[in-house]
Amino acid sequence: MFIPVGDAKIFAISFGRPTAPAILGIGGWIGSWELWAEPFSILSANWHTITYDHRGSGTTLASVESISFDRLVEDVFVILDAFKVERTILAAESAGAAIAFGAALKDPQRISGLVIVDGFYYQDTPEADDCFLAGLKSNYAQTLEGFVQACVPEEDCEHIKRWERHILERASPEAAMALYRVAGSIDLRTDLSRITQPTLILHGDADRLVPLQSAHWLEKTLSDAKRLSQN
Repeated sequence: MFIPVGDAKIFAISFGRPTAPAILGIGGWIGSWELWAEPFSILSANWHTITYDHRGSGTTLASVESISFDRLVEDVFVILDAFKVERTILAAESAGAAIAFGAALKDPQRISGLVIVDGFYYQDTPEADDCFLAGLKSNYAQTLEGFVQACVPEEDCEHIKRWERHILERASPEAAMALYRVAGSIDLRTDLSRITQPTLILHGDADRLVPLQSAHWLEKTLSDAKRLSQN
């Protein structure tokens, strides 16, 4: 379904019984809802699983000018209201973690727990020194391919890389850079100690984009966190 939000139309989809406990999946950077397709296909047997294409990703229609951190956080509650969900767990990966944390801080009564996968919640590289952003500006296709290779470093995973390319290529370069700048403007480290919801932290040891130390820091900072590190 498409959910109208001002001039935007946000694509969202759900599986499972609407009366079951809810879990909402948030993609990272320019990743679409499909990043959650496999785990939600399993969880939907017992959960009401919901996910969506955030602004700048997938099939959602939204102007680049509308992409901001506050708007991305507010969209979480727009989705919940559209599906008549009063309380949910948020599952988020990479840059989507910042959106999940922002939502949990904004209205903790509606967020019962968090699942954070390779979570990104601050950026300390000035834009002038950011090689990835410079690459997006100068050679978008090559930089995007480098991102795919970094996301899937395992051998014999060309099928996964092909799937990821199809997802990422739906975003315009302008939207991709806007979302990357939003992520780069965020530093939630001083706020995260106020997160009280139970949180499961999953972080791959081979992650080349977000250091494993970030997961260790989260585990120590969040009051009710459990970490799962995997190869």
